[in-house]
Amino acid sequence: MGYDINEFGLDFFEIKGKNVIITGGNSGLGQTFALALAKAGANIFCASYVDDDGTTRQLIEGAGVRYEFMQADISIKGVPKTIVENCVEKLGSVDILINSAAICNINDVLDFGREDWDPMIAINLTASFELSHECAKYMIPQKSGKIINICSLFSFLGGLGSPAYAAMKHGLTGLTKAYADELGKYNIQVNGIAPGYYATDITVQTRSNPETNKKVLDHIPAERWGERQDLMGACVFLASKASNYVNGTMLVVDGGYLVR
Repeated sequence: MGYDINEFGLDFFEIKGKNVIITGGNSGLGQTFALALAKAGANIFCASYVDDDGTTRQLIEGAGVRYEFMQADISIKGVPKTIVENCVEKLGSVDILINSAAICNINDVLDFGREDWDPMIAINLTASFELSHECAKYMIPQKSGKIINICSLFSFLGGLGSPAYAAMKHGLTGLTKAYADELGKYNIQVNGIAPGYYATDITVQTRSNPETNKKVLDHIPAERWGERQDLMGACVFLASKASNYVNGTMLVVDGGYLVR
């Protein structure tokens, strides 16, 4: 497993020919992760509840790699197993898993009931567990693999307006550490990425309100919202052999938000 220090080069960050499963990879930050890995040479198997309108396929195949899509509701028991099996059937293996799909229901605490809680936990946490479990069945025999869970600043903070989101992201961090502990001996690294505040469709309302926009920016030393490309390097790093001795960690990409 050792490497000669003189062999180190940019190829350590290449994942050419690797096969990736990514949930929610045809929109938002998930699409960013998918494109980053495609540009680094990986084939992409995207599983999403939202049908692909062809945009993501064009982006991924434009990077010169294969793209497969499966419309799926990962909250249904057994669907993650089907996703993994389909990826292996079509691409030949599963080398990297990106648990990116997530939803977030917002409500006051006294109005936030099981009807808000249950779907979030099912999609954001339980499906990530089931996908990791199924991928491990293939990664252990091949003695290699990368699992990357997309967490959040809410992995460290409270959940004002969405207790389920905070609970789920804390839980996903715990799952990351538990699987890292279990799978490390098989040369499988399990890590998380915790994005901060990003300029995406779901933050338009916050960014367009001068008061809430200022409140966020006053908490970020970088004094700006994150852009999608700010996450691409972190994803490629954790998916590549450059991170082979990084296991069970949470890579925060937040412009410094947590230091204030």
